[in-house]
Amino acid sequence: MEETTGTFLVTHAEDESAVLRDVETGQIHTLAANPQLEVGEAIEGTIAPEPPIEAAWELREIEERRRLSAERSDEPPTSQEREIAARQTVGEVTRTDRAGIGELHVLTVPPERTEEAVTEILEDEETLARAARYGVDRVEVRADEGVVSVRYLP
Repeated sequence: MEETTGTFLVTHAEDESAVLRDVETGQIHTLAANPQLEVGEAIEGTIAPEPPIEAAWELREIEERRRLSAERSDEPPTSQEREIAARQTVGEVTRTDRAGIGELHVLTVPPERTEEAVTEILEDEETLARAARYGVDRVEVRADEGVVSVRYLP
């Protein structure tokens, strides 16, 4: 194994170790020590296998470290998001680049499953991994009967 440089999501953290997920490949790396990382952080840096067994990794360099958050907004989806949803069939997702940095995802779901969809999005590790991959810090979820928007924001 050799050194790996990339963007990692901290998925588990204890006093003595941490687990990083490469947001591009999905590969999981267990660190032999935890250099004060917290679950939900995005780390851009370099990791390497720890000798001699190379069963665990060490974080060699941190180029950038940022805290990610995913929250439900009290605001309903915007008129643009509603227009996108109106052109979709139930179960469809439309991904749109935001002006500047980030991305917007609009999902249509059965109206009775709207709250369940919001909960699944907020609890899904992939939501934060996607934010880390996009280089943003915040995920805002808006919802209203059958329409869920996921906004990846700086």
